[in-house]
Amino acid sequence: MPPEVPGSTVVVAASDSSPASKARADIQCDGIDDQRDIQAAFDALSSGGTVALTEGTFNCAGNIYPHANTMLRGEGPDATNLLFSRNGRLIVSQESVTLYNLHVRGTGYPAGDDRWLGVVTIYASHAKVLAVEGTADATTQAVFLLLHNPDVYAPPLRDIEFINCKAVDTGTYGFLHNAWGTENKVIKDVRYENCAAVNCGRYGAFNPWVTGFDFAELNDIEGLRVKNCLAEGNLESGFHFEWDPEKRDCILENCVSTNNGQKPYPTKPYREDDTSTHYFGCGYYAPRGDIAFISCYSEGNSRYGFYATNGGKLYGCVDRSVGAGKTDYRIIQPASFYAAPTRSIAPSLVLENCSSIDSNGYGLQLDLASDVWIKNFHLENPAGIDGKATNLGGSQGGPLANSVVNIYASGDRAETLIWARNNENVEYSGRIVSNTTKPFVIEGDRTRKVRVKDMEIVSASLAPFTNGVVLTNTVPAGAVTFENVAVIPGVR
Repeated sequence: MPPEVPGSTVVVAASDSSPASKARADIQCDGIDDQRDIQAAFDALSSGGTVALTEGTFNCAGNIYPHANTMLRGEGPDATNLLFSRNGRLIVSQESVTLYNLHVRGTGYPAGDDRWLGVVTIYASHAKVLAVEGTADATTQAVFLLLHNPDVYAPPLRDIEFINCKAVDTGTYGFLHNAWGTENKVIKDVRYENCAAVNCGRYGAFNPWVTGFDFAELNDIEGLRVKNCLAEGNLESGFHFEWDPEKRDCILENCVSTNNGQKPYPTKPYREDDTSTHYFGCGYYAPRGDIAFISCYSEGNSRYGFYATNGGKLYGCVDRSVGAGKTDYRIIQPASFYAAPTRSIAPSLVLENCSSIDSNGYGLQLDLASDVWIKNFHLENPAGIDGKATNLGGSQGGPLANSVVNIYASGDRAETLIWARNNENVEYSGRIVSNTTKPFVIEGDRTRKVRVKDMEIVSASLAPFTNGVVLTNTVPAGAVTFENVAVIPGVR
């Protein structure tokens, strides 16, 4: 059932609607500048109500502006099509507007400032976008855009809902949040449920950074809820938050992010002044924020499954086959779970009941990190980088400090399943099942107060009842202690 909107209803028929639909319509379009007829229908609603579009294609070469407390309703995304061209868009600039049950497409936008808008651009609060599907070519910035522009709508932008919406095969961002100006940059209380962004930017892109969902571009974000959503095959990250904005009280639950990062790996090492070396390629890119992931899934993403730092909390999340389809990991080293740097708050990162399966790189990489809490982390069959399946305080020189790592690791593809370098005040526990000769290695002259306790190493290669942990000659004497750690004879 469609949502209720008080007031009258004006029916608008497309030029290619059926005779029956035209017969019941209050307004009939002729297929040229149909936005004028749709706008006339809104203007006819004196105090709220519904503009009901019949089946067919509405050709719109200009903007449609729904009035406050109104609904624009179609007969289904596969039946009612709004085709926008020549800068035509669906602009929500008044409060309490509902868009329901239709399809939008935007093509051929001219150069100019308006190209930074979306096919559906929402400026005002209390909007609902329900069962709307859309696409666009690479001449505009987004299909669905939430934009705080104080010249259009000065109060904070808040209370926006997307349910059963899709952006598919686009040349641009699927869903994008942004803010212009310096006042009221926090977008609040946005809810997504059962939405999808598929192949955004994959076959031609507005810019090299097109993502499926971008929740924080220049805006801060607070009270975000994303549930049962899908990001698949997008040019860059599937679910994305930029580094600089503030992120507070954001929760993603039961989301799926697969095969994102479709653009090629860079061919040169990272340089801040060379954007050709910049690369996200994440299933979920969520740095520096109060962001929780609950039962989220990542598979086949090109660089990282989950990137979370300085406030990230992950519960029951799974990454599978990160780095799939790539072969040269000299410049980009994939990891299922990555956090660097992450050390400004306590805890800076929580991983609980999370799993890395069949990683083509690291299963877990933590650099320049402290106050990391890891419980019941499962690492299964990782390929590793340079023989190391994890990188804990390693590539940036570390340290990993003041942290707890409870890990259950298995596999023989990487020589070392746990590699800890320059750890300070870190406790390890768990279980390793591997027939390699160095399943757990600790190194680094800054190693201090490392404790390995309640750990079992199941191996057919190591001497039974030794502790099975290799300390390199760089580790200071007395820096590592052992309690209840032993090799158990066995095979995988």
